[in-house]
Amino acid sequence: MDKKPSVGYLGMGIMGSAMAGRLVDAGYPVTVWNRSRDKCAPLEAKGAKVSETAQEVVETCDVTFACTSDPTSARAVVFGEKGVLAGITKGKRFVDMSTVDEECVKEIAEAITAKGGRFVEAPVSGSKGPALQGQLVILAAGEEALQKEVQPCLDVLGKRTFFLGEVGCGARMKLVINMVMGINMVALSEGLAVGQKAGLQGKDILEVIKEGAIASPMYGLKGPKMLDGDFAPNFPLKHQQKDVRLAVDLGDKVGQSMPLAAAANEAFKAARAAGKGDEDFSAVYATVNR
Repeated sequence: MDKKPSVGYLGMGIMGSAMAGRLVDAGYPVTVWNRSRDKCAPLEAKGAKVSETAQEVVETCDVTFACTSDPTSARAVVFGEKGVLAGITKGKRFVDMSTVDEECVKEIAEAITAKGGRFVEAPVSGSKGPALQGQLVILAAGEEALQKEVQPCLDVLGKRTFFLGEVGCGARMKLVINMVMGINMVALSEGLAVGQKAGLQGKDILEVIKEGAIASPMYGLKGPKMLDGDFAPNFPLKHQQKDVRLAVDLGDKVGQSMPLAAAANEAFKAARAAGKGDEDFSAVYATVNR
């Protein structure tokens, strides 16, 4: 009864590879797939199997997880040739951890369940460090019974799982959280930029922030690196901009004014135009501080 289920993981980006690695380390039999096979090599070295198609992963594993970077890639993995949907039969379990908009995740959920499959969305709050340490916050929605069945896996990946209700709630929550994060990063960037131009020391600004009510783990972690010009990607800026844009779109749909999110989106767009898209989202500071 203690035998661990076989687990598939689709998408070996920064987040997917970290999560799949934790499942391997926890003793799960893991099979991985990525569009470019070379990204599977580190997991293969850890003991994971590598499949040639997403369809094969779904067909051979008890439960399949996926983590892709945007709605386009999420749809491609599910609906593409030899994709997830091709492998779904009655009772097959699929958990999508990608950050996508509500329309995308509902489209995927409907297609999976129409073939008799079972579906949970489970986007995460957190970046590379928390993913490697199993400290993600998991935002689950969909079939609650399936969420409970896969909770042992989610406990390996995260420090807390929220079950938020019907499919789409996870996507909405992730966009809200990443929107607030993006706005806060632009605020810190502007504060450091104007403060230093006004003759203050950047490290002093960070120390004062640290001791006050606006202290946050993100400021403490990112601030010193920003001052040093260290923008090695934990969460790529192009993905942050995509999430803020999706949040602005959500505001349009529900009739909510979003002036700060819109301004943050423009700041991240400027950074992408300046070639910072593949750097950490904190690289927006380099564009703000001109």
